[in-house]
Amino acid sequence: MSFLRMDQLDLAGKRVLIREDLNVPIKDGVIGNDTRIRAALPSIEMARAAGAEVIIMSHLGRPAEATPIAEQREYSLQPVAQRLSTLLDCSVEVNTDYLNETPASRGAASVTLLENVRINAGEKANDDALAKRYAQLCDVFVMDAFGTAHRAQASTHGVAKYATLACAGPLLANELDALDRSLKNPERPMLAIVGGAKVSSKLEVLNNLSTKVDQLIVGGGIANTFLAAIGANVGKSLYEPDLIDTAKALMSKTSIPMPTDVIVAKQFDENATATTKLIADVEDDDMILDIGPDTAANFAEIIAKMKTIIWNGPVGVFEFEQFSAGTQAVAKAVADNAGFSIAGGGETIAAIDKFLITDKVSYISTGGGAFLEYVQGTVLPAVEILQRRASEGQA
Repeated sequence: MSFLRMDQLDLAGKRVLIREDLNVPIKDGVIGNDTRIRAALPSIEMARAAGAEVIIMSHLGRPAEATPIAEQREYSLQPVAQRLSTLLDCSVEVNTDYLNETPASRGAASVTLLENVRINAGEKANDDALAKRYAQLCDVFVMDAFGTAHRAQASTHGVAKYATLACAGPLLANELDALDRSLKNPERPMLAIVGGAKVSSKLEVLNNLSTKVDQLIVGGGIANTFLAAIGANVGKSLYEPDLIDTAKALMSKTSIPMPTDVIVAKQFDENATATTKLIADVEDDDMILDIGPDTAANFAEIIAKMKTIIWNGPVGVFEFEQFSAGTQAVAKAVADNAGFSIAGGGETIAAIDKFLITDKVSYISTGGGAFLEYVQGTVLPAVEILQRRASEGQA
C-alpha cells in the first residue's frame, strides 16, 4: 500500500506527534483493560529509540466538545498517562493547554500525552484551523490509530494534510497489511465468518465478501434471515423479513452453508432452558440462539479446509453459557487452522478472549468500525490522506 511508513524516516531530534487509539474503559480512575495502550507501545518505543521527542494524542469516550476537562474529569487521559509511565518506564505528563501555547521541548525520548482531543471545538468536524494547530506541534505526524481511521476528524485526517511529514505507524501499517493479505491477495480457498444480529447492519460487508470468498458462514440473527429465505421456520427468532430477497441474492453469489440443527429457547434469558432441535422441528414460539452440534461439526470441517479466514461476529449468544458451544466450536476450528486468519470486532475479540485462542489467530484487529468498513470496501479517510500525501511527495 502506497504510504510513508514510520520506520522509513529518520526521527532523531524530531518532534513526533502520534495519534493513537487509547480509548480504554475507565471507571473511578481505574483502567479496566489496557490492551489498546499496549498495542500503541511499538510506535512510541520506535520513536523514543530513534531519539525523537514523542507527543501522543488520543480521544477517550464521548465528552462534551468545547468544555474544559476540569468540568468532565471522567474523560481525562490522566489514568492513561499513569499506565504509560509504568509500561514505558518513564515520566509521561499530560498537557492540557497545548492549543494555547506551544509546549516547551522536553528533550529526546521524552513522552507527553495531550489531553483528550474530543474536548476541542472542531475536532469531530475536522476543522482546518484546529488541524493546523495540531500540525504546528510537530515535525512528523504519525497516524497509528487504526480504530479511528474511518473517521475524518482533525486529529486523524486534518492534521495529516498540514503536517510537514505524515506517515503510518506500525500498528496502522500492520493492520492494513493483514487486511490486504486476506482481501486483496488471499491464499485459496477463502472463508468469511460473519455473525451478528441483523443483515442490515452488515449488508455491505456481506455484499463485498460474497464476491471474494469461496465460502461464507453466517451466524446469529443474520443466519435466521437466511434460514427464512430458504423457507425454514425461525419461530420468534430475530430476523429481517424485508431482507429475504437480499439473502437469496447473496446465496446465488457464493456458497453459504445453512444450519441443519440449532439450539432454541422459549425466551431470551441467561437462565433459559436450551433445547437442541433440527431446523424442521423449530416451533412458532422458539427462539434460535445458537447453532446445534451437527452444524458446528460441519462448520468446523469447512474451516479446516481453508487457507484464509476472515472472522467478524459470533454464531450464537455466546455470552450465555448454554448458547456458547457453537461459537466455541468455530473459535477452536479457527485456532486449529494452519492458514492465515484475521479477526475483528468487539464481540469477536470477546469470544476469542473467552475461549483462550488469542495466540492462535494470525492477526486480531484493534478496530471495530474501521475493520468493518475496510472489509466492506470503504476507503478509510485517515488512510486516504496518507496515500495522497505520499503521492504528492509530502509537498
